[in-house]
Amino acid sequence: MKMFTLAELQSATRNFRPDMLVGEGGFGRVFRGWIDEKTLKPSKVGVGIPVAVKKSSPDSLQGLQEWQCEVKFLGKFCHPHLVKLIGYCWEENQFLLVYEYMQKGSLESHLFRRGVEPLCWDTRLKIAIGAAKGLAFLHNSEKSVIYRDFKSSNILLDEDYNAKLSDFGLATFGPINGISHITTRIMGTHGYAAPEYLATGHLYVKSDVYGFGVVLLEILTGLIAFDPERPMGQQNLVDCKISSLTDKNKLKAIIDPTMCAKYSATSTFQIAQLILKCLDSDHKKRPSMEEVLHILEKARSIKYNPNVKKLKSKYLKVNTPKNDTY
Repeated sequence: MKMFTLAELQSATRNFRPDMLVGEGGFGRVFRGWIDEKTLKPSKVGVGIPVAVKKSSPDSLQGLQEWQCEVKFLGKFCHPHLVKLIGYCWEENQFLLVYEYMQKGSLESHLFRRGVEPLCWDTRLKIAIGAAKGLAFLHNSEKSVIYRDFKSSNILLDEDYNAKLSDFGLATFGPINGISHITTRIMGTHGYAAPEYLATGHLYVKSDVYGFGVVLLEILTGLIAFDPERPMGQQNLVDCKISSLTDKNKLKAIIDPTMCAKYSATSTFQIAQLILKCLDSDHKKRPSMEEVLHILEKARSIKYNPNVKKLKSKYLKVNTPKNDTY
């Protein structure tokens, strides 16, 4: 991992020019830059490899804490479904991180941003499987890691829609020596945090599983976890949609209409049941991420067959008795 100078990153991003800006979050802004693939020195736009440069706000205490977490965890772990940290910079009270550039952006942008081509069901499951693999890796590391901020905006996609977890600013090592949880200050994003964490500050490995269930519900419905613009009682996605997951007819009504019903009903119902397990109010009853991964892969193996609906429709027409006329 390279330690960049501020001057190098200014050169790579054209002095953080506005047209190089690709995103913004609690930590700061993210700019696209270009570096030489071998030397990692700054290069001209379009030459070498693109990178994402995350730049904190000056003198931000939050920025320093998140920067340290990112370097600690992404510097320690390497996995196909974790975004790669190429380097970092700490200079002139500015904290910067340099990542591989993910061409397709975040899952959040594909699900909720207008003008973006809708994801098909198979691609949605592919993304969920990739994210599950990343989370399972963290949970099963020699010293388990609790991600703590699992949400659709932190799932980044490469050009082939392979998912990678990003933004480890709130990550923490899990409990050790047989202890079930750690107690920590409540942080995270509204709509994704597990109820036991919000109520007590107790953080379990399976608190992440709850967040995964929320993202699966977003993938299924095409609706964001929390939206203050929705009517009262419907702002929290889990609260307003969870009752529809148990019934196949109700489930059909909440599935993202942009998929134009091009999915296997069996597959979506399996995912609905998985979501219910992940969202269980008792953290002990939630599945492990290995179990989640197994169910996801099984659901993805069930392919959409448009002929099934045609055959059902034809059968109903043939076997529906005609009304008697007098």
